[in-house]
Amino acid sequence: MEELTCKITFSEKVKIYSEDYLKCCIYITRFLEPRHYFTKRMYSKLISTSHLLEDFLDFHGAKNNRGWYFYRELAATVRHISLGCYAQQHILNRLEYYGLEDVATFRKEGEKTLEFLNSVLIRVAPVILEEAATLGIPLPASAFEPQDFPGVITSEVLEHNIDDDEDAVPFQGHYIVKIASELIATAKDFDQFGFYEPYPYAEMLELVPAKVNEAEIRRFQVLVHNLQSSFDTYVIHGGYRFGNRRLKQLRSHFSVSFHLLQIVSRMLHYYERHLRVRGFKDSYKKVQEVLCDYVDPEILLDRTVNYALFYVNHYLSSGTQLAKELLNEYVEQGSITVGIPVKLGFHSRPSLMVAKIVQHYGGRVDLCVGDAVFDASSVLDIQWAGGKIQKEAIQEVCFKGDVRALKDIQVLAAVNYGEDSMGKGIPLPKELTYLR
Repeated sequence: MEELTCKITFSEKVKIYSEDYLKCCIYITRFLEPRHYFTKRMYSKLISTSHLLEDFLDFHGAKNNRGWYFYRELAATVRHISLGCYAQQHILNRLEYYGLEDVATFRKEGEKTLEFLNSVLIRVAPVILEEAATLGIPLPASAFEPQDFPGVITSEVLEHNIDDDEDAVPFQGHYIVKIASELIATAKDFDQFGFYEPYPYAEMLELVPAKVNEAEIRRFQVLVHNLQSSFDTYVIHGGYRFGNRRLKQLRSHFSVSFHLLQIVSRMLHYYERHLRVRGFKDSYKKVQEVLCDYVDPEILLDRTVNYALFYVNHYLSSGTQLAKELLNEYVEQGSITVGIPVKLGFHSRPSLMVAKIVQHYGGRVDLCVGDAVFDASSVLDIQWAGGKIQKEAIQEVCFKGDVRALKDIQVLAAVNYGEDSMGKGIPLPKELTYLR
């Protein structure tokens, strides 16, 4: 257990904790063109060294010291920007293996984002070295070299000699249904933010942090990461290069979304915590103003909202179609025969209730009226069916499809689809609380 006190002084220890961090900064100042010299290994070194230094400074009260606060904030800048760089570089490295369609614009925007983040590191590196000298921290005698930070990509690929065997995992269908359903629900929940077109800066300022903030994005980050984790544990263990292409393409949609959310959470944290003027202590405000000279808030928000969040929405939404296809392929199918709503038939309320149930589970359910088949996830389709039912004086109908939805439709039908004979709403059974 580390002792609470140590004979080594603060000034001696801050030199130790700054050593590799400053070596990275010296390395960065050597390259105005980072394309081949800024790698995941370098970002990883920046992340670890800046994090250690930031924690060390926080432990010794740098947040409340005029002399050391700026050095501490520069370390935080390097850490969060490097975390964003790492995730973005990861996406670019893996993009060709994801199997996603029409990625040219996505790649271009990703490269633009990485270029901006790298430019921040290039701008702050000499400032960090200057601030270290001001604080009496000696610069390292040596610096890292390009060979210390090789990229992850090589011309070789290890032999693929472990085959994917779907028969060896007989229970995977259950997990595919669960994962696909959760992806559909998550995409629907995320869609509320409406990232369909670029936001101008004034609107981004209204959006962040009032509606979109670090806490809310981390919630989605956990949800999407859980999808990836469940998929890798229970569906496919063998990576992304071979095997069932449709399943791995499904993984690609929430995998790329997860890494984009990593970027978003870091950028929002940095914006909310370090750049956004909050109108208190003058020393903090002065440092925030200086940081804004090196990390342009407008560009940071543009890359966060108009790139990362836009494509999270895009890939979650585009993944739902594949999720629905796989869901209907693997979900247990069945059929039920139930009565129609007493007195008023399938008017707006019961039609909406049935459609909500089907949409909740995501699998296909058909409403069969004689030889006619209607989509039970569509309120309009159900009401069309209602017209046929009324015209032909039909008393019972058949629902076919996802047994999970059928079970709830049967519960709903047992309480006359949630209304009395006058068409007024009545309390729903506890199994259907999600409809309220």
